[in-house]
Amino acid sequence: MTRPKALISWSSGKDSAFALHEIRREGAFDVVGALTTVNERFGRVSIHGVRQQVLDAQLVAAELPPLVVPIPDPCPNDAYEARMTRAMADAKRSGITHIIFGDLFLADIRAYREQKLAGTGIAPVFPLWGRPSSPLAREIIASGLEARLVSVDRAKLDRSFAGRTFDQRLLEDLPAGIDPCGENGEFHTFVTAAPTFPQRIDIVCGDIVERGGFAYCDLMLAE
Repeated sequence: MTRPKALISWSSGKDSAFALHEIRREGAFDVVGALTTVNERFGRVSIHGVRQQVLDAQLVAAELPPLVVPIPDPCPNDAYEARMTRAMADAKRSGITHIIFGDLFLADIRAYREQKLAGTGIAPVFPLWGRPSSPLAREIIASGLEARLVSVDRAKLDRSFAGRTFDQRLLEDLPAGIDPCGENGEFHTFVTAAPTFPQRIDIVCGDIVERGGFAYCDLMLAE
């Protein structure tokens, strides 16, 4: 029986990777590619700030063909939507019928995704939706997924969290009110190993750079 073809909305972080793990474990979809927006001015993953070279190595390790959508900097919402609309049209023509998201509980984000996909012939899938953050964070760690914090909102967390490993010690050190999965944008991660990755990616942490209210850990491939 042929499974429906799906893309995964890929940020390079833990929620995307764990959503992929759940989808691959269930086996209902054939995940044929990873959709990632990349800042075309800097050559880095949007929001996370990960170098495209590091993203490419991660997707090789995950055995996920890349579908990179370049976006301008700055990126007005109409420009973002126009480029995503083209990407979805191309995906539909190639036989893709679903796109998987790692969202947990932000209803406005889910509603936005559903609205923009309505009528495209591509349906959204939310395998992690509604799962409480604290037990989910522990489950992610227990699964063997390994990740580092690459982007930290300085209004919510100290810059010292940038570059830290996403582990039980990190969860214990998070201040009160910070979501353990960073779902409110407190932090973003980059995954170096996961249950469904046939191989791991070796990276090193470079400089911590502050820009636009965020602290970024500049990841590089290990030599």
